[in-house]
Amino acid sequence: MFERLEEMLSRYKELETLLVQPQLASNPTRIREISQEMAGLREAVEGYRRWKEIEAALQENEELLSDPDTGIRELARIEIDTFKVERGELELKLKRLLIPRDPNDDKNVVLEIRAGTGGEEAALFAADLLRMYTRFAEGHGWTVELLSLSSTDTGGVKEAIATISGKRAYRQLKYESGVHRVQRVPVTESSGRIHTSTVTVAVLPEAQEVDVRIDEEKDLRIDVYRSSGPGGQSVNTTDSAVRITHLPSGLVVTCQDEKSQHKNKARALKILRSRLFDLELRRQQEERAQERRGQIGTGERSERIRTYNFPQNRVTDHRVGLTLHKLDRILEGELEDLVEQTAMQLQAEAIT
Repeated sequence: MFERLEEMLSRYKELETLLVQPQLASNPTRIREISQEMAGLREAVEGYRRWKEIEAALQENEELLSDPDTGIRELARIEIDTFKVERGELELKLKRLLIPRDPNDDKNVVLEIRAGTGGEEAALFAADLLRMYTRFAEGHGWTVELLSLSSTDTGGVKEAIATISGKRAYRQLKYESGVHRVQRVPVTESSGRIHTSTVTVAVLPEAQEVDVRIDEEKDLRIDVYRSSGPGGQSVNTTDSAVRITHLPSGLVVTCQDEKSQHKNKARALKILRSRLFDLELRRQQEERAQERRGQIGTGERSERIRTYNFPQNRVTDHRVGLTLHKLDRILEGELEDLVEQTAMQLQAEAIT
């Protein structure tokens, strides 16, 4: 890692020198190219420079540990502890900055939330998660569009599918996929007993036509039928609901929320493209994982990625061993710490 950082620092210094050359003043295109390359290196270079400062400061304080003055020795120990914490955090950040960029990071997201085990309590927590991600998105200035919603009579969510559009939405949310477990006392529980339920979350990069090619005539079977609401009551009197079956993969997508058949078809195709794109990404990732497992052995993680414990106001991400005691704020959409720390550690592990 540090060899790579030294190369980046050397290149950055070289670009700084080039940028002040007098002959460059008449070449705005070249100035722009150099400036863009420097911008791409800047965060890593600044972080590495700070790392070197910390290393120098640690060395100085290590020497002060043998000072005859007790006060100076104690101050040196305090500074050593502080610098070591900062160094550890900085090394994690630098590792992340060196990870090759995910080409899907700038894509919008198709978010799918489904109630798992736990009946109505699972559906109620699925509604909580939908609200949590919606608030998180709105806090970033992103746009949330609900594509499909199947709800329960008590306000729970059996299944919700939404698009989240905004700058680097997939980069922020891609590690949210998995099984989310909730531990709490349901409103209907008179004895105060804690119940455990699960909700599955899938975060898919929104696919464009260039990402996934579909031959509608050969690959798709499209069925239309009359939309129905809860309990089978008629929503409208036209065949506006659409069910699309992708014959090569067997994937089925249904949309009936809109009164227009064309709008339902467009939404179903958007979901289908993203699911097919995700299937291909997972296939590629599994091939790489198989190769890695062959070299370092198995290290499978449980599908359960996170636990939300209401009595303790605690959220634990099991993949990285991160625990935060602010569940109430997280459910209000304050996901930054949880998302950033989880992503940083998972990405750092990916290059070790």
